[in-house]
Amino acid sequence: MAARRDGVSRHAAHRMLAVGLTVTIAVHFLNATGFVPAPAPFRRELLSGGIAGVLASAVSVPSSTEAYELPPLGYAYDALEPSIDKETMTIHHDKHHNTYVVNINKALEGNEQPPLVELQKTAIQRGPAFRNSGGGVYNHDLFWLEMAPVGKGGSPSSKLAAAIDDSFGSLDDFKAKFEAAGAPGARFGSGWVWLVVDAEKKLAITSTPNQDNPLMEGVDGVPGIPILGCDVWEHAYYLKYQWQRPAYIKAWWDVVNWNQVSAWYEDALGAKAPAVDGVPTAAALVGQRGSVPVATTLEKKGLSFDVKINWESKLALGGS
Repeated sequence: MAARRDGVSRHAAHRMLAVGLTVTIAVHFLNATGFVPAPAPFRRELLSGGIAGVLASAVSVPSSTEAYELPPLGYAYDALEPSIDKETMTIHHDKHHNTYVVNINKALEGNEQPPLVELQKTAIQRGPAFRNSGGGVYNHDLFWLEMAPVGKGGSPSSKLAAAIDDSFGSLDDFKAKFEAAGAPGARFGSGWVWLVVDAEKKLAITSTPNQDNPLMEGVDGVPGIPILGCDVWEHAYYLKYQWQRPAYIKAWWDVVNWNQVSAWYEDALGAKAPAVDGVPTAAALVGQRGSVPVATTLEKKGLSFDVKINWESKLALGGS
């Protein structure tokens, strides 16, 4: 038995070494091929969580990956300035969003945790923890993804732009109606304002209280698939805008990631809601691909290696 345990330990150690070397090589490969590195907070999270999770799975050690996770931002905390300030982003993401993640995981502890988008359907019926915390996690996951630094979010696709014109008259008219729906007089207190694709595959503007969203059965608002949502809770804007919620929404347009919204619109036409969870933490390392072809970059860097990993987690370098 002791010999068998020693063999298992050696096998586990070999697997950990193989995975560790693979991650290291991948990092050098991404740097060499023109990938832009993620901001420092993401790298720290990758090192403390992502790699640890990979190594844990390599040796069959249970990890927390079955629970919902707080996703890293796809940009630095100050990347959305001047529309949204760094301190607001830090508190909003690290404190408010994280609280929703912690609370929904507590509510589901010991039970099956479905994909987050599926949890929304019955959230109202299942009670406050699912409605408030489950909705809060989904809404914020979507919120971070639908924003990008100024000048990086593109414009609505031709298909989405045509749908906006058809439903609202023009993009400017749409923005005005969206802003009106999110104003304090229309959405009193905390909540969200949304652009949704309804059951007829038409665009509609709606708003919901607290952390409700249009995917929830029984929602007070237009049901549908959300493709754009603006958080109008005070914690989303008060440090910079105080009581001036309309000024916050107007400035928010500058950081909308229309590229992502357009992609979600295409999915929604096929009855697919944004699946905002399940993106590996390690994805934050990848960043954005440069325009230089990989082979050319590698030749310029003078790097050449070949990595092979089979299902037994054996590692071979140099093509052997």
